[in-house]
Amino acid sequence: MGSLSIRKSMEHIKRILSYTRRAIDDYGMIEAGDKIAVGVSAGKDSLTLLCAMSELRRFYPVPFELVAVTVDMGFSEGMDFSGIEALCRELDVPYHVFPTEIYKIIFEVRKEKNPCSLCAKMRRGALHSAAKELGCNSVALGHHFDDAVETLMLNLFFEGRIGCFSPVTYLSRKQIKVIRPMIYLPEKDVRYFSNKVQLPVSASPCPADGNTQREEIKRLLADLERKHDGLRYRIFGAMQRGEIDGFREISRMRGIKEYANDESIGEEDA
Repeated sequence: MGSLSIRKSMEHIKRILSYTRRAIDDYGMIEAGDKIAVGVSAGKDSLTLLCAMSELRRFYPVPFELVAVTVDMGFSEGMDFSGIEALCRELDVPYHVFPTEIYKIIFEVRKEKNPCSLCAKMRRGALHSAAKELGCNSVALGHHFDDAVETLMLNLFFEGRIGCFSPVTYLSRKQIKVIRPMIYLPEKDVRYFSNKVQLPVSASPCPADGNTQREEIKRLLADLERKHDGLRYRIFGAMQRGEIDGFREISRMRGIKEYANDESIGEEDA
């Protein structure tokens, strides 16, 4: 994972832990005895979540177990997971890779023109099945604050509905709880942590990467944010006040914008 060890980088992970623990406490994401599968890709978000959950495990008052799970999409050129394996060894988290043929089904068999929705559905299904096979009762996903805002806008713009993923979801058919501990964490903090700690991030080999509706919404929000400072936080606040898909307004989160704008992390670092 690079030359800078997680154990030697506590000053970088404290900020991540602050946001993560707050979300876990606010939404009661972890119960005693939970065995949590952290869905891990080679991206900065899931790797940051893995580090946060591993560190949290050391002192959180409610005991829980962790495993890391990668759903291998079966990309034609293959993926190297050795960096993730090394990170998991350092964090003392068991690591499992589950091979699939998702890439082949979507891009070669079905030849989907808009593959993202089906791909996400198939990846979730594979991850949930893997978690059950490993004896887990919970799955943790690396969606962060910006993902939540973008998802709301995606659903509004392209589906004509007001909705988002939920902080906590219980899947009764699989008997699995899905949690998103990073929903308070701005993406710039994830990027900062990932860069400082030198996480083993790899570019996505997906043919659709960088050319999706989500990327379009991300660019739109960035442009609007430059003209209307704090826009994302107002949108997120509206989700909380409207209690959309399980989000709630919690009084001590009213300072999230001020905390997120802490000058100790500048845009040049993020």
